[in-house]
Amino acid sequence: MYLVTKLHFHRKSKKLDVHFDDDVIYTLPCEYLRTHSPSAEVQGHGAEQSKLVLNKDAVTITALDPVGHYAVRLSFDDSHNSGLFSWQYLRELGVNHTTYWQTYCDRVAQHNEQAHSVPIKFMP
Repeated sequence: MYLVTKLHFHRKSKKLDVHFDDDVIYTLPCEYLRTHSPSAEVQGHGAEQSKLVLNKDAVTITALDPVGHYAVRLSFDDSHNSGLFSWQYLRELGVNHTTYWQTYCDRVAQHNEQAHSVPIKFMP
């Protein structure tokens, strides 16, 4: 089990540095954190129920509130603040950043393709 020793938010770049007790540091963008929030609003209530959160490229963190010694509540400027980011979940987001982000981008691209696809019926 890893512990977070420091959180440092960079306002200009909109990135959060997450420092762990084994000297590993992950830098996670706000958009990534918002679109991968552990809240039920984003994750749903089961493995196959995760929701696609769109248009969060300009989102930023407005508050970091510690929750005990195991998590942080991130508040975003779009009023989302219901996800508790446990230290273990932040570690998972850091370790799997490239894979999770690519999966998210693929889902967005698929959504955009379907959104712009209008079925046409030809009537004789």
